[in-house]
Amino acid sequence: MSRNRYERGDSGERRTRRRERGVEAGPERTGQGRDGYGDAGQGRTDYGDASQRRTDYGDASQGRTDYGDTGRRRAKRDDGRPERTERGRRRKKKRGGAAATVILILLIFIVAAGIILVASDWLGFEIPFLKAGVNQTLEQAEELAASYDYDGAIATLQSNEKYSTSTQLQEAAAEYESAKSAMETAIDGVIASAEELAASYDYQGGADLIKASPYYSASSVLQSLAAQYEESEKHKNDIDEGTLAEAETLAAMYDYDGAIELLKGMNAYQTNQVLQEKVQEYETAKAACVAINPEEVTHIFYHSLIVDPSKAFVEGDPAYAGMMQWMTTISEFDKITQSMYDRGYVLVSIYDLFTKTTAEDGTVTISPNQIYLPEGKKAYVLSLDDLSYYHTYDNHGIASKVVLDEEGKPTCEYIQDDGTVVYGDYDAVPRLDAFIEEHPDACYRGARGIIALTGYNGILGYRTDGVYSAEHNTNSDIYYADELQLKWLEEHPDFDWEQECEEAKKVAEAMKADGWTFASHTWGHKKVGEVEYDRLVLDTERWMQYVSPLIGGTDAIIFAHGEDLSPTGTYDSSNAKYVYLKSQGFDVYCNVDSSQYTTAVTSEYFHQGRRNLDGYRIYQDTISDNPMTADLFDASEVLDPERPGPVPDL
Repeated sequence: MSRNRYERGDSGERRTRRRERGVEAGPERTGQGRDGYGDAGQGRTDYGDASQRRTDYGDASQGRTDYGDTGRRRAKRDDGRPERTERGRRRKKKRGGAAATVILILLIFIVAAGIILVASDWLGFEIPFLKAGVNQTLEQAEELAASYDYDGAIATLQSNEKYSTSTQLQEAAAEYESAKSAMETAIDGVIASAEELAASYDYQGGADLIKASPYYSASSVLQSLAAQYEESEKHKNDIDEGTLAEAETLAAMYDYDGAIELLKGMNAYQTNQVLQEKVQEYETAKAACVAINPEEVTHIFYHSLIVDPSKAFVEGDPAYAGMMQWMTTISEFDKITQSMYDRGYVLVSIYDLFTKTTAEDGTVTISPNQIYLPEGKKAYVLSLDDLSYYHTYDNHGIASKVVLDEEGKPTCEYIQDDGTVVYGDYDAVPRLDAFIEEHPDACYRGARGIIALTGYNGILGYRTDGVYSAEHNTNSDIYYADELQLKWLEEHPDFDWEQECEEAKKVAEAMKADGWTFASHTWGHKKVGEVEYDRLVLDTERWMQYVSPLIGGTDAIIFAHGEDLSPTGTYDSSNAKYVYLKSQGFDVYCNVDSSQYTTAVTSEYFHQGRRNLDGYRIYQDTISDNPMTADLFDASEVLDPERPGPVPDL
């Protein structure tokens, strides 16, 4: 470099010439090219002959013939920018080709890596640096599967991002699914075998079998069941006193089958001699029972009971005669109930006396049902009329409505003289319940009575008829609010009819759960034998609208005033009223008949006469030489001394 520099001549001289050229040429310097140096050949004389230095190219002037004189190489383009030389274009092209080559190589590398990775999955060989993540996942899954956590193993495999393309991961997952299915089948088999042992009260054997399963440590189901069996083994000889008491109650109510089933279901039964002896006792008692003829079952009935005779039996009161004739006092009811119990009477449901079979076409066929009681026991049916607590009962010493106590059992509301409200056994429903609770053998399998309801003042003390509702009160010639109803509405300005209906419905449901059933008593307390057919239809429609929905419907009608559809108590298709009532779903018909029993079971209906145990009958039997209730009680002992005198004739 130094040698060539000195050969070029004085550098200062060159700089001077350049400055002069710049000053003289000014902005046109580029246009002149390198004229300041003179001819190209001359300007490069300091280097020697150009041809000598460019021997590879030949003569300089000849080597650049494509461009002309070198001084004109950078001649301006038409647009003022210098033309690119062929050599520059070659250099640029060379650089672009190199970049494309690099990109192509990278793409080839990426594609090749992908192909290798996929091929490794397909062909089953491993590429260590690519397969490290898959292998780690497989190892983690295998550890979980070793402890029978197949769900965890499968979830681990599926969480790997390569799962969708990795046959190894997918095959491992399928293998664990199969193992899981086999485990579940094996566990089911172990449980079934253990349950067989437990069914024969070998609880410890069942627990040991479960614990021997290889899946025991991994299955919470097996662990829980084994613990349950071991606990049962500890107490299998214990007697559940509550269950034993329940069985005793069932047997006392003549439900021997229910009592036996309950005792045999106790853990201790197979090894406990006391329980086994009880079962034998119940089986012996059941075998000793005799059949009861359903046509020889008496049927008694009451109205609402009088709580305070001093308020009910007021001479001169318009209600005096009715109270004396139709009503029974609490004292009289209790004495009759006790007397009948002492004489071997057992309360049965009216539905215990027959069965109903419904064919596919809807045809109902009725047939007698056989019940069995210990020898010497006699069955009876009980019904309660007009349990609606009419407005005419107000201030006459009678309960005001049926309500539910804290345990959801039916009891009664009673309004005292000072207006205070008390609750208790103020009518037949809670009083009979209390008696049966103390004497469970007083009823057959928990039976209770059947309650006959009218509707014109509502039901059970709830004002549910349409006349109490502004929306439903049509004020027609037949259905309108009377003076007592209007007075009651005035006294209850905040009355909510919808809520009242809901309350009545809730009470009715609780009573049915307690064993009580319901029947129609006609809506308006009509005498069905005398009322015109059209009026009976209207009355029934009204009852179906405002009473039936609250009690859940019924198939029984207990005739008001005791009047029957026919003088003979038998019905056929010639009786239009019977045909109509039958079409409305009534299959059970009851009139009043003071005979000991009058029961008929036909294929189309069940008919039974009832015996009134009211003030009139009790009093009459105290003065009769042939008392009609002598089979039930001694009337002279039953008659309430608070009755003020002879009961008026009917």
